Amino acid sequence: QVQLVESGGGLVQPGGSLRLSCAASGFSSYYYPITWFRQAPGKERQGVSCIDTDDDITYYADSVKGRFTISRDNAKNTVYLQMNILRPEDTAVYYCATAEGCSAYGSYGPYDYWGQGSQVTVSS
Repeated sequence: QVQLVESGGGLVQPGGSLRLSCAASGFSSYYYPITWFRQAPGKERQGVSCIDTDDDITYYADSVKGRFTISRDNAKNTVYLQMNILRPEDTAVYYCATAEGCSAYGSYGPYDYWGQGSQVTVSS
């Protein structure tokens, strides 16, 4: 069964850190660009970060640049999103998805496979 499974979300205080994982099963994720989206209540989905298949291209939204880092571990078939210096405005459900491509300007679809989402809440 082809799927992406996210983990690592939770409740953290402002200034804290979390690492989200996106584990692929049923296919090899290193053949795909991977993107992270987030969606906060009442807001549109936002592309947060993406990574190309060769890991030589990454993208970060301005709102997370310098605080978030995307990476891959091909041996574990997993993509990570390290989130540091978290802010209340980072509160959202975070989704990983396979993309058609990732450029310095963002990812583009189609987005064939999606994870189920992981809640991140930043609050004191």
